[in-house]
Amino acid sequence: MTRWQKSSRPGADAANRLEVAATGPSAALRESDDPTVVITTRPAALRALTRHLQAARFARTATRFARAAAG
Repeated sequence: MTRWQKSSRPGADAANRLEVAATGPSAALRESDDPTVVITTRPAALRALTRHLQAARFARTATRFARAAAG
C-alpha cells in the first residue's frame, strides 16, 4: 500500500493539495482532487524542482520588498 503525504502548505485548500509518496526508487505525485492521475519521477529530480520553486518564490518576494522600499 502506498502512503501518500499531503502538502502542509498553510492556507492551501484541503480538498485540492499536492500529495507525494515514495514508490520504490521513484517519487510519485498526485493532486488530491484527482488521485487517479499519478506522475512519477526520480527523487533527485523532485528535489531539484522543489529547490527551483523555492528560489523563484524567494526572488518574487525580494522583488516585491525592493519595489515597496523604492516607493
